[in-house]
Amino acid sequence: ENALRSLLEALTSPPYAPTQHLEREQALAKQFAEILHFTLSFDELKVPPREPLGDRSPQWSPSPPPQLDAESEVNNEMANRMSLFYAEATPMLKTLSNATTKFVSETLPIEDTTDCLSTMACVCRVMLETPEYRSRFTNTETLLFCMRVMVGVIILYDHVHPVGAFAKTSKIDMKGCIKVLKDQPSTSTEGLLNALR
Repeated sequence: ENALRSLLEALTSPPYAPTQHLEREQALAKQFAEILHFTLSFDELKVPPREPLGDRSPQWSPSPPPQLDAESEVNNEMANRMSLFYAEATPMLKTLSNATTKFVSETLPIEDTTDCLSTMACVCRVMLETPEYRSRFTNTETLLFCMRVMVGVIILYDHVHPVGAFAKTSKIDMKGCIKVLKDQPSTSTEGLLNALR
């Protein structure tokens, strides 16, 4: 949360416009993109809540909990926080959204942050839909990285902007972003499209 706050401060502070920040602070923008990529990757790996954990195998039987030494014991407060974290459908995204919302509520004007997020979404969309740029992606992991970053900034924008990302007045071309995702193989984008719903 603290790292995100520092990145957002650096990428949104005056006097520069969002595009200027992204050009001048490329390493910081890349770090922010890495956080978004990790967040969505982590949440994609989480077991869906509708899948019962105990029904994986008919021979499944519980094993005794591992014995912990005194140094690795988790106190009750930490155990409760961990339980609440993992109870969320998308725990990392929820944490990131809450941290961004907190940053925006403490940092005015909000437009500095939403402009940065919408600019990043636009850059990702253009990179994905323009054959010249897309041909530079040497592997599918780079393509997936770009799609995850685009979806991540859209979700954050939707959380912090007063009318959200799906409003007609939004600075994000949602139709274009969704079209770019739908044009990809469904196995790589199904989770990302679901995240936008």
